[in-house]
Amino acid sequence: NSWPSSRKAAGRSRAPACPPLGLESLRVLDEQLRASSHKRQGLGAHRGRLNIQSGLYDGDFYDGGWCAGREDTEQWLEVDARRLTRFTGVVTQGLNSIWTYDWVTSYKVQVSNDSHAWLPSLNGTEEAVFPANKDPETPVLNLLPSPLVGRFLRINPQSWFPNGTVCLRAEVLGCPVPDPSDAHAWHPPAPPESQLDFRHHNYKEMRKLMKRVSEECPDITRVYSIGQSSRGLRLYVMEISDNPGQHEVGEPEFRYVAGMHGNEVLGRELLLNLMEFLCREFRRGDPRVVQLVTGTRIHLLPSMNPDGYETAYKLGSELAGWAMGRWTYEGIDLNHNFADLNTALWDAEDNDLVPHEFPNHYIPIPEYYTFANATVAPETRAVIAWMQRYPFVLSANLHGGELVVTYPFDMSRTYWKAQELTPTPDDGVFRWLATVYATANLAMASGERRPCHYDDFTRYGNIINGANWHTVAGSMNDFSYLHTNCFEITVELSCDKFPHASELPEEWENNRESLLLFMEQVHRGIKGVVRDSDTEQGIPNAIISVDGINHDVRTGTGTPGWGGRGLGWERERDREEAGNGGGIRTVMRWGRGGDEDGNGDRDRERNEMAFGIGNCRWGWK
Repeated sequence: NSWPSSRKAAGRSRAPACPPLGLESLRVLDEQLRASSHKRQGLGAHRGRLNIQSGLYDGDFYDGGWCAGREDTEQWLEVDARRLTRFTGVVTQGLNSIWTYDWVTSYKVQVSNDSHAWLPSLNGTEEAVFPANKDPETPVLNLLPSPLVGRFLRINPQSWFPNGTVCLRAEVLGCPVPDPSDAHAWHPPAPPESQLDFRHHNYKEMRKLMKRVSEECPDITRVYSIGQSSRGLRLYVMEISDNPGQHEVGEPEFRYVAGMHGNEVLGRELLLNLMEFLCREFRRGDPRVVQLVTGTRIHLLPSMNPDGYETAYKLGSELAGWAMGRWTYEGIDLNHNFADLNTALWDAEDNDLVPHEFPNHYIPIPEYYTFANATVAPETRAVIAWMQRYPFVLSANLHGGELVVTYPFDMSRTYWKAQELTPTPDDGVFRWLATVYATANLAMASGERRPCHYDDFTRYGNIINGANWHTVAGSMNDFSYLHTNCFEITVELSCDKFPHASELPEEWENNRESLLLFMEQVHRGIKGVVRDSDTEQGIPNAIISVDGINHDVRTGTGTPGWGGRGLGWERERDREEAGNGGGIRTVMRWGRGGDEDGNGDRDRERNEMAFGIGNCRWGWK
């Protein structure tokens, strides 16, 4: 008897009352999954997880789902919840593969307390048959006619795509059942009065939260907009500083950006929680937070792609799938939408034009990119203008769907290679910054975690050069490094792009220390002000060069004399031993003046100054 209460990602009749067990988020371990059979090891029960992605080649250990070894109605995928559970629903997808098309079109559900005697889900007096998928990727939710209580749940396919085979990916919804015989049953602790707002916030709710935080901490916060999305939603930023709205010479500017891909939602919620946390702890007088806020100008952009987020939010945690909401309303992937400055730089390097005829930093945006009819999203234009307006020193771009930190370059130097190690001149700095976040992140640092999909990043300390993972032309990281003074990395925060709201408190704990520690890295290295020796006035567009590093930095145009990310940063730590001798000889070159874009006039006479640095103490002060 077919059960009609399924729904696809198009809408919902009633919301599931229980959260997912955690097949997608990996809270359910591999040993909790069993199957009647499997085609091969790479298609075993451990791969039957919602939204899991396959490797490039079929036949390896990391295929895109569970596939039964036989094509009959006796096959099953079993989940062990490890305690009595009130099961309420099942979400299914087909096999993720670029080579074959396989999905289940209907299935039955049974539960058990011992994995031997099974109770079927009934529709009236007959065993319910649930309609499943019509394509490999669209998630389909079926709520059970009545909740079933047990420890084990089986999904028993009854039919499948005629040209395919028995393959699926799944998530199971359920609530733990208290054990009445356990006098010491665990109960969740009551949340503290200062509990952060752990839930998913749509656009209106996000605005309300930011407004509330600003009202609670008016002396250290400012909310401003940097532009609008394709559909007119504003890109709001929260500034946190002891003098909001003002740049202070010697105080570095830092930014976090989240929601570039609208369906990767964890970063958005972490930044909203970070706003609350910094406000609350500053009011309490926490020394670490007070030092951070008074010594840094922090900018938090929680939603770079609000249109995409609203699309994913309406579908919900389990039904947004792997890609729904990733792109803007106009269908643009924002992380491929920034100007490709890499190619121009590498072509100039190949022709020995750098740095005398072509700059190795502050590379101008190509003219074609600025045309009104260029395929540039309004969200991208807004962020570029934001980058040019503020002298950012350090940034992280928060994504989801993996557990790894990537660093530039994101684009491979050999244009036809999908993967190629392509380091920047500041590779040591970037590897340090990526390591800081990865080692402080509780989920990444866990020695027991398994790969999210098919890449085992634990082999590399959970960091990787972006181009060595997969090449990305027009990334925000590369653009930020080549067009501004800002060093930026990408943090992939979780295996699940859209974690259930019940998982947000744990994700905050996983990332809280990482978020704080990474911000503190903005104070590493050498800071300075470049002044005219005659007038003592700051000099804008002073070019600061370090011997052996083919990437310069500049003092700001709107903040004359401020040396941006600091002279040398970690790059001079490599020569720290010289501080015990005669010091480090470093060359500083600058050109007076420059246009509004900060590109400067490279034909003007340059002055050169050599100075020594000795016996310096490095690190956070």
